Amino acid sequence: MSEKYTLSCLVENHFGVLVRIAGLISARGFNIDSLTVSTTEDPTISRMTIVVDADAVKLEQVKHQLGRLIDVIEVQQLTEGNFIDRELLLARVKANGKSEAELAQIAERYGAKLAHASSHAVVIEAIGDTKAMDRLVEQLRPLGITQLVRTGRIALEKQ
Repeated sequence: MSEKYTLSCLVENHFGVLVRIAGLISARGFNIDSLTVSTTEDPTISRMTIVVDADAVKLEQVKHQLGRLIDVIEVQQLTEGNFIDRELLLARVKANGKSEAELAQIAERYGAKLAHASSHAVVIEAIGDTKAMDRLVEQLRPLGITQLVRTGRIALEKQ
């Protein structure tokens, strides 16, 4: 049975590393649900946070193969409850006078803000963990999301 797993990889900040890692994962038939990359406190090293749909056995194979790539320094599976994650979400939602007040209430519940408003739409900006962003999207869907973009998960292990 397939589940979503979060991997955190420290990699050397070199040209082509992202392509090699994404290729290795996709060649195994996994769907990459989200992938974020950024430099770390050391500009020669990047952290990749990868969320994949996989079964546990194949995930172990991929972790092992990722660890064998020359530019990969460390591969760590982050387990639920042992990491902090965040995403940025922007959603353009249809709005009129009546629905704008409802949108403002929903945004407030999620610590989000109305980043832009026009006569026919509101853009909501939210930052939170992936589950909260999923719940926010479900609250906004019935109101008419016309555009949605999410950064994907970034995560750090708790210590």
